[in-house]
Amino acid sequence: MKTDRDYETDRLTNCLARIDSNLGAIGARLSDYQRDIQAAHDHMWEARRDMDHIDKVGMRQSIDQMMRSSDVLRAQARKLEKLRKSPYFGRFDFCRDDGSDTAAYYIGIHDFRDEETQEPWVFDWRAPVSALFYDYETGPAQYNAPSGTIPGEIHLKRQFRIRDSAMDFMLDVSVNIVDDLLQEELARASDEGMKNIVATIQRDQNAIIRDAEAHTLIIQGVAGSGKTSIALHRIAFLLYRYKDTLTSSDILIISPNRVFADYIGNVLPELGEETVPEIGMEVLAAQVLGNQTRFQTFFEQTALLLETDDEAMKERIRAKATPGFMRQIEAYAQHLEKTSFQPEDIAIRKRPLPGFVFGNTWERLKHLNTAERIVATGNSVIEQFEAQYNFELRKEERAVIRKAARGMVNRTTLRKAYKEFFDWIERPELLKPTGGKLEYADVFPLIYLKMLTEGIENPYSEVKHLLVDEMQDYTPAQYAVLARLFKCRKTILGDATQSVNPYSASTAEGIETVLKGAWRVTLNKSYRSTWQIMQFALQIAPNPDLVAMERHGPEPDLQVVATAGEATRRIVDAVKEFRASDHTSLAVLAKTQPQAKRLHKQLTQAGVKARLLEEGSVGFSTGIVICTPHLAKGLEFDCVVIPDASASVFATEMDRNLLYVACTRAMHRLSLISVGAPSPFLPAGQYADA
Repeated sequence: MKTDRDYETDRLTNCLARIDSNLGAIGARLSDYQRDIQAAHDHMWEARRDMDHIDKVGMRQSIDQMMRSSDVLRAQARKLEKLRKSPYFGRFDFCRDDGSDTAAYYIGIHDFRDEETQEPWVFDWRAPVSALFYDYETGPAQYNAPSGTIPGEIHLKRQFRIRDSAMDFMLDVSVNIVDDLLQEELARASDEGMKNIVATIQRDQNAIIRDAEAHTLIIQGVAGSGKTSIALHRIAFLLYRYKDTLTSSDILIISPNRVFADYIGNVLPELGEETVPEIGMEVLAAQVLGNQTRFQTFFEQTALLLETDDEAMKERIRAKATPGFMRQIEAYAQHLEKTSFQPEDIAIRKRPLPGFVFGNTWERLKHLNTAERIVATGNSVIEQFEAQYNFELRKEERAVIRKAARGMVNRTTLRKAYKEFFDWIERPELLKPTGGKLEYADVFPLIYLKMLTEGIENPYSEVKHLLVDEMQDYTPAQYAVLARLFKCRKTILGDATQSVNPYSASTAEGIETVLKGAWRVTLNKSYRSTWQIMQFALQIAPNPDLVAMERHGPEPDLQVVATAGEATRRIVDAVKEFRASDHTSLAVLAKTQPQAKRLHKQLTQAGVKARLLEEGSVGFSTGIVICTPHLAKGLEFDCVVIPDASASVFATEMDRNLLYVACTRAMHRLSLISVGAPSPFLPAGQYADA
């Protein structure tokens, strides 16, 4: 008598056989297309003198169609080849309340329907019916289909792990995802990038992923809650749900840096979707300003704060990161509008042309930018004058009116208007002259003023969905700019406790005040780090709402040494221990970039081969990495070493945030070294003297 294991093994074998059969059929059709395309090319060449233009166009169209069909088949083959390694990860048996028979549904990363028999072997994890796997235990259940709500009952839930076409294990489960499987997945060593989580999506995560109603969804998630992965799976779901109207090129991701963009870049392709375009805030700003304004980057601002601890700079940043500052810019823009045009009376052919005609016309055309508005005002006044007196003006008379309209405009440059704004609010000290280079805190207020007074040509009008990561690092002015640039749907995510610059940080509640009608969800469960690492991190930055996954590992170790040389030797020891382990990634996180550079040089001299990440770095990789917590934000590593967690290095509130971010990058092992007395932010009594 067959056991359940025997049945599932046979079923997997049959599924793989059907995949192979479909792959063979696709291969044969591709060969046929290739042969037909080559024959068509040969025919065109041989008969080129006998074919007229219409024949050639028809033949080219036929070849293009065959090539497009070939591309579709190749995409299907790639999907099946990926599916063959692991066709599915879950099964549930569902019986509808309408009396139909119980059906077994197998859930995988892609759907698979046998082309010959049309039998569905695997359902895509994003299909409406697949929500049952994530949302319900055995018992009564329902899902939303295009035809309406389908009620019924789940009789069986089963989970599999299939690797390289072989079943590692199967397990009957009564809850949505068994804890053992989730624990095992979380305990795995990190790889070249972010993993897809389709086999371990939790119920609260599934609700966020499948939310197709919210125009703007704000995800506040604690460190390690999987918010970025969830957001990317949400994008994959929306691409599946709206496949006829939404493509990957319609979506834009605003990411903190190129390393992070590379780190997350494999998730969507793993889920069967094309890579989504990404951009940084600085690139966006340069495009909107026309690459004519030089400005400091966020990385440079943060580095300067860490290296100088400049109180005046902190105040400038803090003042420009408030909703009140944004309101002041709006009021100033209205002031400029009221004083931007000084109408005057003129006469043409001894007939009066009152100033109020110019003034009313100027006011009516406020939706145009300044240059367009001047031209439109002159043209409109000419039309009104000719209609009033019922005759046509001569060319030179029209020129007089246009010149008069131009002369009534109080012109000023954007930079001058922005400078005068600080005099207008009686805070001139908030603008620091830097030889033509704007401080980063001024970039988006300047863009917002430009939008309100001059208007802009929007290079992003075609974007249909915007994803913004690390939301806490953007100010109200930045969100006001994004709201005007992107009228589309948005997914915005981050963690208020992980801001690397607390002087300009935003909270989910603050973002809601700018992006009206936004819907906010919260993720409080942390999956990345072991229980011991998270408890250690929570003593640095307490968060009573954070719930740590009870996956256990070694306690974080803090070693106090007397000299920087001894600290370097301890790091070398940690590297040796890492190389002897099963772990694949180790990050050494120095507080500032100069410290990271010095450390990289010292470790290189000690024979440690490591990669130094800098502002311009473009790729993520495993192995040994040296960088700052700022650049490591959003990333995760098997092991993290903090090379100097002393009181002289981590002393301010900004330092506390960075220390928390650094600790929460570690998945399995966290080591800290302190040259002298440890930072007061660290748990007391948990260290050993060298």
